[in-house]
Amino acid sequence: MKIIDTDYLVVGSGIAGLMSALHLGELGRVLIATKKNRADSNTNYAQGGIACVVADDDSFDEHVQDTLRAGAGMCDAGVVREIVRKGPARIEELAGLGLHFAEGPASGGHGYDLGKEGGHSHRRVLHCGDITGRRVEEVLLERVQARQNIDILEHSMMIDLITTGWLRLDGENRCTGAYMLNEVNGEIFAVRAPYTILATGGGGKVYLYTSNPDIATGDGVAIAWRAGLPVKNMEFIQFHPTCLYHPQAKSFLISEAVRGEGARLVHADGSGFMQKYDQRGELASRDIVARAIDTEIKTTGARCVYLDIRERGEPFLRKRFPAIYETCLRFGINIARDLIPVVPAAHYFCGGVAAAVNGETALPGLLAVGEVACTGLHGANRLASNSLLEALVCAFELAQHLQAQCPPADFKCLDIPAWQSGDAVPSDEAVVVEHNWNEMRTCMWDYVGIVRSDKRLDRAARRIHNLRREIREYYLNYLVTADTLELRNISAIGELVVRSALRRRESRGLHFTLDYPETADTATDTVINDPPGGHIQELRDRQIVCSLA
Repeated sequence: MKIIDTDYLVVGSGIAGLMSALHLGELGRVLIATKKNRADSNTNYAQGGIACVVADDDSFDEHVQDTLRAGAGMCDAGVVREIVRKGPARIEELAGLGLHFAEGPASGGHGYDLGKEGGHSHRRVLHCGDITGRRVEEVLLERVQARQNIDILEHSMMIDLITTGWLRLDGENRCTGAYMLNEVNGEIFAVRAPYTILATGGGGKVYLYTSNPDIATGDGVAIAWRAGLPVKNMEFIQFHPTCLYHPQAKSFLISEAVRGEGARLVHADGSGFMQKYDQRGELASRDIVARAIDTEIKTTGARCVYLDIRERGEPFLRKRFPAIYETCLRFGINIARDLIPVVPAAHYFCGGVAAAVNGETALPGLLAVGEVACTGLHGANRLASNSLLEALVCAFELAQHLQAQCPPADFKCLDIPAWQSGDAVPSDEAVVVEHNWNEMRTCMWDYVGIVRSDKRLDRAARRIHNLRREIREYYLNYLVTADTLELRNISAIGELVVRSALRRRESRGLHFTLDYPETADTATDTVINDPPGGHIQELRDRQIVCSLA
């Protein structure tokens, strides 16, 4: 079996992974592994921008308070203050790397055109029109590709972590790298590294309707959980209120910035409804807006609601939202003249692998950064455009932390067992994977969506238990494919979300349950900290029984 040695294994090529790699490239050799093309990431789909205090009439305290208010009592206030205060330096760094934010009136905004989104008390969102994520991805990839000590492995998907505990070595359990699948030729290889950085993003594809790209299958969280790491607050899943509703549109988001520029949420007859739910109307936080839309759709029987921004006129809309304007136009919707049909869709996981701002997790040698990590910044509901800010700050802090670490001197001498094929055979029943995939996502959408109940969650728990049993049996008897791995991971994410939701006997932030509609006086984290029994047993099934390739 091929073994690749590197100083730092970074899994994921979004903003968190690329920024981590750029900083770590100053310390040693970096290998970025990404399961599709290098530009495929949630970052590439981010429209809104990066929330950061740069205007004279704004302040760190106000950004902190907006974040805490949106987080519904679940944010770690110290983490919020740290990330907010360290944001401006990271914006300067991005600009120094070549990212050009949209410019506006120099007075008060230091030359930037600052957007305003739901939950913010000020205009503080730096953007590149409505394709901020794409521009960030382009600039960072260009910088990474210019570095001789950073390599990128495309179409390489992580299967599981390799730890000294699984290798049955004495001493403290530590991450030593990962088994990987080459999706092109089916080769399984290992990467041996003293430090593995999970930057794998979120898991929106666990739901039937999502704004996320196909790659968002929760791989990092599922893999960390199998290795025994604590996973925190997985019940808090942000449903973006406004995903384009059209039979030919796939996962296209209508940015929150559209509402920030004056769009109203209306029914087909033009009547508004948001003032019934919050005095901030369309600029209420995402949890409130998503629940309001969900309620209106269910009450009226309509298939969607609409955004109305026609009063801003075509010249403004073409300049401020060029991608949204052109995309809607392709579907026969001129947003300067027509209402935009929208529905909520799964968008962002506020929970994830328990991690510090510097990426540290409970497993030495394993770090997590970006959406895969739960640092305490977002609490029960992420404030709009805080995610890219978190990724920038945490990637920098991660590198600063690792600069002071001394990796084990004999690390490259660790013996990693070769992957064994045993009696595993190619699958001739791909329909099983597709069926379980669809059943899993439908189950999550129907029973674990925006509004929940114990009855719905219990139904989901039973179905997911049966599905996971079938998936494990399939995984242990057929050759590994990317589809099988993704199915295995979204089923794990589904279980984690349901278990976490059942534990929270209150409604708070993004978790709303009909059985417990009130908010408890005390906010507590939901932590699932299972021993790594299943992960280790599956690895030993694979290596000792030789029943898996």
